[in-house]
Amino acid sequence: MNDKDEGSAASGPEAAAERHHAGPAAGPDRHSSAASGPEAAAERHHAGPAAGPDQHSSAPRSKRADARRNEKTLLDAAAAVFVTSGVDAPVREIAAKAGVGMGTIYRHFPTRADLIIAVYRHQVEACAELGPTLLAGGATPYAALRQWIDQFTDFLVTKHGLADVLRSDSTGFDALHAYFLDRLVPVCAQLLDAAEDSGEIRSDVRALELMRGVGNLCIGANSDPRYRPRRLVELLIDGLRRPS
Repeated sequence: MNDKDEGSAASGPEAAAERHHAGPAAGPDRHSSAASGPEAAAERHHAGPAAGPDQHSSAPRSKRADARRNEKTLLDAAAAVFVTSGVDAPVREIAAKAGVGMGTIYRHFPTRADLIIAVYRHQVEACAELGPTLLAGGATPYAALRQWIDQFTDFLVTKHGLADVLRSDSTGFDALHAYFLDRLVPVCAQLLDAAEDSGEIRSDVRALELMRGVGNLCIGANSDPRYRPRRLVELLIDGLRRPS
């Protein structure tokens, strides 16, 4: 008898009697979609793993999303602390504001320069995204412009402190400044155009001029507590109104 014959099922009356006492032969469960046997194994091999929740891909995505949220919380906290306490504020103050341990901040930003650059870019992006949002939801284009300039002023008060720290790296500072202009000048221009088209402001104001004017008014805010740049910025924005 060859190997194939030894592996086959028995036949004849004896086999029939055995099958009678043993009950129906085991076979595929019709309520289950799983098949058995060599053919099914081959099908499973070609079809790949059974469909189901992709735990290996969803877990990393969730971790990345959590990491982005944590980083945003840290940057928001650092920006707020920089406005009130300057860019030399202790890391423990930023950690307390963010509700995290100091080690968490150092894991994300090993050096203060890393943190400062990240805050700078974070605030630029926040200002850039805010403009269209305010235009879409503001009462008037002029109201949206005022709100955006207010946010921009908060950023500039911080920016001057950031610039002082980063200026030693002239190449890096120039690149950040170019990034700042590329992202924010078009947003300011969009707000000005909308307010001009609505007849609320004069038509001879350019975005870069306005941004430079606001920036110059913010110089010195960190060195003299008696100086209130926001008050002067408000007067400047009031001066944009078209005479009624």
